[in-house]
Amino acid sequence: MAVLRSYSLLLWFLVVVTAHVTRAAGRSRRQTTLAEDEEPVSECRDNTLSLGSRKSFAPRIAAGPEPGDPAAAFKVPTLDGEFSYQPGALRGSVVIHAFTNKSGFLECLWSSESSLASLVQELPDSARVLFLSLDDSAVSDALWMREHLQRAAMHRKKEVLSRLHFSPVPVFALGNWIPNVLYYWGCTGHNCGLSQAVFTSEGWNMPIIVKRLDARYDWLTARWDQRTYRLADAGSGCDPSPSVAGAVAWVSEGSCSFFTKVQNMAKSNASGVLVHARPGNPIQDMNCVDDECYSPLDIPAGMVHLEPSVAQALRFGQDVDVNFQTTPFPNFFVSIDQQGTLAEMGWFLYPTFSFINWQAQWFDFYADLQLKLQSPATVVSVFDKVQMQGDKGAVATVDLPLGSSDFDTLELDASLSCPGRRDSSCAQWDHTVQLFVCCDHLSPHCNMELGRWITAFRRGTGHWCTDVSPLLPLLDGNKCTFTMKTVPWAMPWIASLNLRFSVSNQTGYHPFRVMSLYSGGTFDKNYNKRYQPIKFSVPASAGKVELFAVITGHGSDENGCGEFCVTSHHFLMNAVFNNTRIFDSAGTALGCAMRVKEGAVPNEHGTWLYGRGGWCDGLQVNPWRIDITKQLDLSGSESNTVIYFSLFDGQDPHPSQKPGYITMSSFLVFYK
Repeated sequence: MAVLRSYSLLLWFLVVVTAHVTRAAGRSRRQTTLAEDEEPVSECRDNTLSLGSRKSFAPRIAAGPEPGDPAAAFKVPTLDGEFSYQPGALRGSVVIHAFTNKSGFLECLWSSESSLASLVQELPDSARVLFLSLDDSAVSDALWMREHLQRAAMHRKKEVLSRLHFSPVPVFALGNWIPNVLYYWGCTGHNCGLSQAVFTSEGWNMPIIVKRLDARYDWLTARWDQRTYRLADAGSGCDPSPSVAGAVAWVSEGSCSFFTKVQNMAKSNASGVLVHARPGNPIQDMNCVDDECYSPLDIPAGMVHLEPSVAQALRFGQDVDVNFQTTPFPNFFVSIDQQGTLAEMGWFLYPTFSFINWQAQWFDFYADLQLKLQSPATVVSVFDKVQMQGDKGAVATVDLPLGSSDFDTLELDASLSCPGRRDSSCAQWDHTVQLFVCCDHLSPHCNMELGRWITAFRRGTGHWCTDVSPLLPLLDGNKCTFTMKTVPWAMPWIASLNLRFSVSNQTGYHPFRVMSLYSGGTFDKNYNKRYQPIKFSVPASAGKVELFAVITGHGSDENGCGEFCVTSHHFLMNAVFNNTRIFDSAGTALGCAMRVKEGAVPNEHGTWLYGRGGWCDGLQVNPWRIDITKQLDLSGSESNTVIYFSLFDGQDPHPSQKPGYITMSSFLVFYK
């Protein structure tokens, strides 16, 4: 298949028909999708190419299956025979990818060697991928996709090819539920639909429309205004060009980095940059590299193919205008999890197949979690799909099981879902969720934190099982009140929580007392001055003592502290033993993407990939536990001392602006 084949008027007519059908079917159900730098994506609906009245020929698509519904059986012809899906027959997940040559994003996804290599090297062994085409060139598309992945796997993981299936039948001719889901679910936001540049000039009979891929600064992109821009030729863009002031600079690929081109055009007061690929070259992912990423850009940029008519008009001094649109289109990705239910794939923030791998990894995590939750335990239901919102949050009072003091294991089976079936109904921000418990209002343990989680960016698939066994002594009554909440201004979440009590007998010890230590606070020059040494004695019956802490860093000063900076947290025992927790992955590009196998929700609609200070979006905060028995005087006298302090870059924090903060609960746990 020729990746760079030109568009025909007929295909564009079909695109607009498809766009209208998708829009009409999804209007009543879709909600605006926002990320940290996003605004409502109404331009995807209001700035499509107009070819007359579309209402007269747009068929109505019936409501199809929703995420969470069982996937029905289907069969699809493939280049090697047939792909057959029968519920319960396959172990593992299925990802369905529908390709179209009309998308600059997909062109880059398929032409990037690193993207292809990531799929053949990192796709989980349990996952299969079915490749389809949305175009009438499905036969050549299937052959082209298979050839690319065979070449990518040649010197890598050839086994993966047996789990990659390529269908020569176009989506619109499949005759099963797949087209209905792809069209009905649709897609809005990052790298969804067909991003296009529309060129017009006096004397042209009709506009010239080409596919585009917007540049990114790390993962953020500056957006094009919904207006008409003047286009100005700036050559290679490797030097400033005063003539582009107020215009979109038209620059050629090569001679210097993409970042340099955009930076030079920004210095020239251009309104934006369009880089045109060299003839025969694919559209590429324009991003900063290494130190460039420390100099953010504030003008939009994108890459398109060289359009000869545009280049010729500029060469002869003819005025050319350009505007930017995103035409709605069927979804490019859907999936079936290991339980046989349909699932959304979330956002692909940039063009790489790694986002397929991460979703498949999460399916593996979830399947393993379901097996774990079938293990024997005494289960107490606290919340069952209760809305959590506002100052109150979700509150429930429950009876503890008889003999609960005999258990040595307590796990929190917690999940957060969204008000609707689609990700679009989920809260668009990440927030800290905390679980507090009070069993006796007179107890010093009343309203202590029992568990902590972080919500995902507009994805509702979080489910975790967190071991908080050392905190069993907090349940010091027969009837306890549990409160789960986040910031009161957050959009609602649907919370579910079960307590799982069991006996493991792994250590022979049972926690019988906890002693509260330090909390966090504003991470500024006075942070460590707030804390004084705490003297304590070890109960005579204690045979083991453990340090237990839940620590997360939030906010961002000029150093990215406490969310994106590396901090160390020290509990110094008896002035000798330094127990240290270091958040060394904070600020790394893929620190949280690497934790999908632990339950971090992938493909969120925000900056979920970066490592954080002790947490990840869509993940439980794992307690930090250290056996400190040998560091203590067990004689029973009050001769033990603990002091806590935290450092940034080996020193006390000293931000000059807008300090972040540390959220912490810490305890000494005594076992017998």
